[in-house]
Amino acid sequence: MAQYLAIKAEHPGTLVFYRMGDFYELFYSDAEKAARLLDITLTRRGNSGGEPVIMAGVPFHSVESYLARLIKQGESVAICEQVGDVGASKGPVERKVVRVVTPGTLTDSALLNDKSEAILLAVHQGTRHRLGLAWLSLTQGALQLAECAGDELETWIARIAPSELLFSADVTPTFEQRLKALRGGAALSLTQRPQWQFDAGLGLRKLLEQLNSATLAAWGAEELVHAQTAAAALLTYAEHTQGRALSHVQSLQVQRDDDLIELPVTTRRNLELVQTLRGEDSPTLFSLLDTCMTGMGSRLLKCWLLEPRRERTQALQRLEAIGFLRDGAWQQLRAALKGCSDVERITARIALRQVRPRELVGLRQSLERSAQLADAAAGPGALLAEIRASLAPPPGCGQALARAIMEEPAALVRDGGVIATGCDAELDELRAIQDNCDGFLLDLETREKARTGIANLRVQFNKVHGFFIEVTQGQLDKVPGDYRRRQTLKNAERFITPELKAFEDKALSAQERALAREKWLYEQLLDELQQYVPALTRLARAIAALDVLCALAERSLTLNWACPQFMKEPGIEITRGRHPVVESRLAETTGGSFIANDTRLGPKQRMQIITGPNMGGKSTYMRQVALICLLASMGSYVPAQACRLGPLDAIHTRIGAADDLANAQSTFMLEMTEAAQILHAATPNSLVLMDEIGRGTSTFDGLALASGIAAHLHDRTKAFTLFATHYFELTEFPAKHHGAVNMHVSAAESGADIVFLHEIQPGPASRSYGIQVARLAGMPAAVVNHARQALDALETQQTLSREQVDLFAPPPAAAAPAPSAAEAALAALDPDALSPREALDAVYRLKKLLTK
Repeated sequence: MAQYLAIKAEHPGTLVFYRMGDFYELFYSDAEKAARLLDITLTRRGNSGGEPVIMAGVPFHSVESYLARLIKQGESVAICEQVGDVGASKGPVERKVVRVVTPGTLTDSALLNDKSEAILLAVHQGTRHRLGLAWLSLTQGALQLAECAGDELETWIARIAPSELLFSADVTPTFEQRLKALRGGAALSLTQRPQWQFDAGLGLRKLLEQLNSATLAAWGAEELVHAQTAAAALLTYAEHTQGRALSHVQSLQVQRDDDLIELPVTTRRNLELVQTLRGEDSPTLFSLLDTCMTGMGSRLLKCWLLEPRRERTQALQRLEAIGFLRDGAWQQLRAALKGCSDVERITARIALRQVRPRELVGLRQSLERSAQLADAAAGPGALLAEIRASLAPPPGCGQALARAIMEEPAALVRDGGVIATGCDAELDELRAIQDNCDGFLLDLETREKARTGIANLRVQFNKVHGFFIEVTQGQLDKVPGDYRRRQTLKNAERFITPELKAFEDKALSAQERALAREKWLYEQLLDELQQYVPALTRLARAIAALDVLCALAERSLTLNWACPQFMKEPGIEITRGRHPVVESRLAETTGGSFIANDTRLGPKQRMQIITGPNMGGKSTYMRQVALICLLASMGSYVPAQACRLGPLDAIHTRIGAADDLANAQSTFMLEMTEAAQILHAATPNSLVLMDEIGRGTSTFDGLALASGIAAHLHDRTKAFTLFATHYFELTEFPAKHHGAVNMHVSAAESGADIVFLHEIQPGPASRSYGIQVARLAGMPAAVVNHARQALDALETQQTLSREQVDLFAPPPAAAAPAPSAAEAALAALDPDALSPREALDAVYRLKKLLTK
């Protein structure tokens, strides 16, 4: 217990899995917590300090499943192993923490989703409202830095999507509460670190050591002091959890506000990019696109989707590569990619010395396929050329793996059966002893009978005396001089010879020594593989990029997508555009076809006022425009007949009705908050989707706000805007705002029935069809009839008595109020003509007037 308590003191906020034989044990508060979280048995055993020892345990051979459950709940676990030899010294076997498993530092494939990364993020509060950010995926080995304004933190965290966030113990209480509020319903673990770890000098030194450079100028990071401060804590913590230096982290990227197209968290949610509005993984745009053959391909595809760049060079290179692959090369490449392992994660685990034998077999097989991939990717363009160059396997790596690892090794080194036969003569001999023990004894017995002439000589073994040669009393005179007596029996003597003794020493410890030898050889192999880590990292990224390009080529052919074009002038021109996810779902569920629509936005027409019935397709149309712009910007073909896209810096959305009760925001308050954020952030190069703004309050309030928001977007922001509304008064907006145009989704009415045509046509809608939609929803007939009568009465009353209000006129100047009696009396006074007595009387009169 003294040993355990000393280890636990070094990891106070972490569950300690303390290895004891075939179990990992937890004690005291750790045991109570684990019993609650894992539903395992809590026991009491023995005493320590006069108190019973509370404990709980999990089997070591199934520890991954328990770790996965704990990590999912935001816990961290310190793995404490036996590192000393049993019986080598008095007292408990030496133990130490070999690694700490946390939500942001996972590398084990058993604990990670193939299609997502575990991201570790450190945030430094900084000064003058500037924050420093540093984040890292251990499996990718890519370190990234950024600095942002204080009010942009939520946007950056939504973009990075970390699993674990580090912050300093000296942050202000307000900032700490803000970080805790970021959790929401997401699985974000917060970890407080000592203040001294957030040090700019330490961060700079660690970055330079990690990159093996004398300056950060090459990465444009030399001025990012706050980000360097965050990097100090990030790298210190990552090294602490892994128990070693991060040798595979050799690349750095600096992210800046103007590099990427902004996709706020509301946009990602409303467009259902990676999760549906209900929080499911499918159907989403990512699930539709992801036909990648490898996990690292899927992860890179998600990165491309969520981080499109404003600058178009990268997108053009990807489109050029997809165009080549569409001609047939994608099929050959995907056949080869199908057998590739997750080289990215395997490489990281090699660098961290956590790789398993079967992963190394998968790596060797992937290296064998790389030449085939390079040949099939022999196409035009800089991107494919870069990929081909990186696909060259590092010389000697495949041979080292083939020489050292069996074709079908055991799952773990501790099980033996990992190192290939012929790799090591000593190991082969030890295995031969285990495998051929009976054969050796028979051979020795035959030779000794021939040498001694003792026909009934026997070579035997028992657990007490080991190996021996047994000779009966009548044959003792034939025993050679090199026999040494081991045991005397009533009718026989047992002997040992130098040869048999040597064999015994080997045989009795052969298995244990073989396992120790295999472990040593495996460690030697890991030492040898370290030199190949940089080349393997490049190889992994090349395979992943090729996988994504092939998936996008396949999707473009299967789904009949077209290559977009980019233009320098601002605008969005889409011919026969379609919503990719809705179109796919329609084909799967009903076999129906999607109604395609055109979109034209440019310098002279920046806003569409879209009216029409519920369920008519307004939201689908708006979302499909945004998705087509996003797909084009990431370098993918798009679901349209043609697409021309101008500069784009952000996609903003205000769609749907929801509340945030946890943060005391009603539906309408949340709607106004999101709308305000858009009005402050949008620029003339932004795409804005506004769907049914102003619904959460009274009709007049909502209409007034909707008209004001539309006017601001049109007159001041000048963003490309799709503005869907049920306020028919807004259809008069384009009459006084020449950059706006009325559009509507068409519907056909037949008696009491309505048919949605889903076509976007010029002009305003004639009516809302809300009552017909209510009837389709199953509303009782009496309610529908009552609503019809009430609607007729309201429309008649409006026609007869309501005066038309100009919603879009600028607010009139406030009329000057009439002067009060005291102000009038004061204005009539001439101070220069008053005597002192008259002035005093005037003061009294003014005071009397004020009192009245």
